[in-house]
Amino acid sequence: MAAKFSAGILLFRRTDAAIEVLLGHLGGPFWARKDSGAWSIPKGEYDPDAESARDAAAREFTEELGLPVPAGAWLPLGEVTYGSGKSRKQLSTWAIEADLDPATVVPGTFEMEWPPKSGVRTEFPELDRAAWFDPTTAADKLGSGQRPLLQRLAEAI
Repeated sequence: MAAKFSAGILLFRRTDAAIEVLLGHLGGPFWARKDSGAWSIPKGEYDPDAESARDAAAREFTEELGLPVPAGAWLPLGEVTYGSGKSRKQLSTWAIEADLDPATVVPGTFEMEWPPKSGVRTEFPELDRAAWFDPTTAADKLGSGQRPLLQRLAEAI
């Protein structure tokens, strides 16, 4: 099966100690009590025949965080492919140096049947919170498929 296409933006900021990256904790009941591997860069799927990866990254950033993409240079981090079978994704990512207050995030939502097989549709936030992390902590928080982006960011800056 062909990969689904996804695009995202990894915000980073410089601190006295080093750099930090902004991640979002995945929303919905499956992720509610999980931490390790339950965080992601703001990203989402797109159709490459209808939209460029960069346009999709900007759109998804705004949809997931409820905020415009901060001004700054877009540093290409390339693509990573992760997952398997029907859930395999090809993720194109850019990094932007900017500061953002996680308290200002107003996440987009999605709807799913919950509880399972109940027939009840419930709305959940795409990301239930956002936070800044140093790269070592971020590596633990991210799913394994997105971890290479942290090394690429370090090499790019």
